[in-house]
Amino acid sequence: MTTLIRQIYQGYCYVNDELSDPRTQDLFLISSPWALVGIITFYLYFVFDLGPNWMARKKPLNLDKIVQLYDLLQIIVCTYLLYKALTLAWLNDYSFYCQPVDYSYDPRAVEISKLVWVYFMVKVFDLFDTIFFVLRKKQGQISFLHVYHHVGMTLGSWIAAKFFPGGQVTFIGTINSFVHIVMYTHYLATSLKISKPWWKKYITQLQLTQFCLILLQFIFLISTDCNFPKWTAAAMIPQNLFMIMMFGEFYYKTYIKKRKSNTDASPRDVPNGSLKSQ
Repeated sequence: MTTLIRQIYQGYCYVNDELSDPRTQDLFLISSPWALVGIITFYLYFVFDLGPNWMARKKPLNLDKIVQLYDLLQIIVCTYLLYKALTLAWLNDYSFYCQPVDYSYDPRAVEISKLVWVYFMVKVFDLFDTIFFVLRKKQGQISFLHVYHHVGMTLGSWIAAKFFPGGQVTFIGTINSFVHIVMYTHYLATSLKISKPWWKKYITQLQLTQFCLILLQFIFLISTDCNFPKWTAAAMIPQNLFMIMMFGEFYYKTYIKKRKSNTDASPRDVPNGSLKSQ
């Protein structure tokens, strides 16, 4: 038993310390998985137990101003990420079909690795979407798709920031940042009464397009001789097929069947998927 425990510990140290990218290893929440595990555990506990029980005898909190500020911050940060991703990589010499990670200490490569970490921090920040639902007593809007997507994106972006911050996976962050700019602009404009939620339908279409493009990219990864971990495709292809199925079901029930209960839902009923959406 002692030998087994030692082997498990050595294996953990090898993966956590030896395989990680030293350029991001010391950044906040990256050096060890346990802080993030704690955050996600508390998130799930708060969303499904602590939060609803605490709010049971309280009136819904009026968080309109806070949520509007949150939406504005999301728009600003996602715009920054999209701009940097395009100028540093995807409008430069990055390939949709195969893009290995540049693990060098070239200034551009280092900046890209730090931006992957910033994207991960945005996914942690995204968890507040669900917290706001709980505090506003909108528990009915907390679907399996919503929670699954948030948790999955947070874990996935942590893995990217720790082990391969750059290359192929940055396409996910690039397209997801664009989707989030559109989505949070929609939320903010609707909240401020600037527009009515007529474009929810097109945001869902944009999210479905995002998942299809990511799926296509990882299919290309398998079929090409690319120096990027192919096991990521084994994880991302089923993930994106699942998300296409789930978002497609949401789209069909909400916009094709045109159920009145869904048509009258709040603007934030658009499933939150980085991707929100990946």
